[in-house]
Amino acid sequence: MLYGNDLQQKESQNNDPPQGIPTMKHLLEPILILGILMNAVSADDPPAASDATLSTDEAEVRQVGEAYIAAFNGKDAKALAAFWSPEAVYINRMTGEQVQGREAIAEQFTAIFETESDLKMQVDVESIDFVSPNVAVEKGTARILSSDADADVADYSAVYIRRDGKWLLDRVTDDPQPIVKSNYEQLKELEWMVGRWVDEGDGGKVVTRCDWSKNKNFLARSFTVSLGDRVELSGIQFVGWDPAEKQIRSWTFDSDGGFSQGRWLKDDNRWYIRKKGTTSDGDRATAVNIVTLIDDSTFSLQSTQRTLAGELLPNVDEVVVVRN
Repeated sequence: MLYGNDLQQKESQNNDPPQGIPTMKHLLEPILILGILMNAVSADDPPAASDATLSTDEAEVRQVGEAYIAAFNGKDAKALAAFWSPEAVYINRMTGEQVQGREAIAEQFTAIFETESDLKMQVDVESIDFVSPNVAVEKGTARILSSDADADVADYSAVYIRRDGKWLLDRVTDDPQPIVKSNYEQLKELEWMVGRWVDEGDGGKVVTRCDWSKNKNFLARSFTVSLGDRVELSGIQFVGWDPAEKQIRSWTFDSDGGFSQGRWLKDDNRWYIRKKGTTSDGDRATAVNIVTLIDDSTFSLQSTQRTLAGELLPNVDEVVVVRN
């Protein structure tokens, strides 16, 4: 059962909004991370093109990069230095110290590995361009991972030169990326909402799609309410962490011009969302929506303590919503 009498009444009155339509609009809320270079991709990225599909030169540059990563992750300072040209200048991003030549570069990496023994490198290569037959420029994003610190992430540009048939590093510049704060820890208890959910019955259907925003600072939930083949209402909701009030909050906007905000409190497997909103007609509306997580693919929803323009409205019966 979707919204019971509200939807039946709406259907039977030739699209004239019934008195109970705020019930449908305002019940929707709960349905509702030293850059250098390298040529490897992380396990979640699509595989790089095979050497057979690349030019011979590009394939060789990528192979050099893969070997460099292996040497870095193997803490082999001498092997790392051998990838640089004899006149190359290396800048230690941790200390700002600049050194020139393979011997000095090997000493730098030896000192780094003695201080940070668990460093690992990951790289996403965006492009490799050849400015001449013997000069290649690689661009991408490098991550230096450590067990006791946040990832050091930087966009980089690396210049390779070819000498005696070998591609060598000559210069690397990078631009460290700012550390973006995420509120995932405060919101992870709601991660079960991610996905597509359906509540269907009596000719009506509510479909909700929930996804993380970038950096996992918000859960974005889009919804549509349909009667038969006709979409009666749609909208979007954002669920996030309010650092000032130390509370999960939500903001909902619907296609009719109504909007609301909610404050989320958890008790065991149940969430209570205390809502205040304004209808498209300018009336104030309130409710307490109760979301109960039954299992990974099912939750129930009930709306209680509902008011519209100061008038008390009946509770809405509990409905069951399933993952689809």
